[in-house]
Amino acid sequence: MKTFKKYTHIPATPEEVYLALTKAQSIQLWTGAEADFVDVPGTEFSLWDGDISGKNLDFEYGKKIVQQWYFGDQEEASIVTIKLHEDKKGTSMEFVQTNIPDQDYADFTEGLNEYFIGGLLDFFEE
Repeated sequence: MKTFKKYTHIPATPEEVYLALTKAQSIQLWTGAEADFVDVPGTEFSLWDGDISGKNLDFEYGKKIVQQWYFGDQEEASIVTIKLHEDKKGTSMEFVQTNIPDQDYADFTEGLNEYFIGGLLDFFEE
């Protein structure tokens, strides 16, 4: 199992980034795909027409999102923690995901960089 960590600067306030990550209508705008999402701990979610699914664990408005992302029948939970910090350029976003299966790591993190983090960045740069 591997851990992925990435820091990204986003030209928007932490509140704007938080809303883009937690409101279904906003998620659909930057992903271009269906999203089933409510920002309530304990709820299940689905992004990119089900390509990413999991459970919401914790929210701190404008600052932090914690989720479990599912990898099939994997026993150890893959936890995603997104922390948002205000900086001079807008927001510094820290994305950390634990327990990514070794065999999926390269393809999965490429997708995270290009579509999840990259899509969010493109949304705010346009």
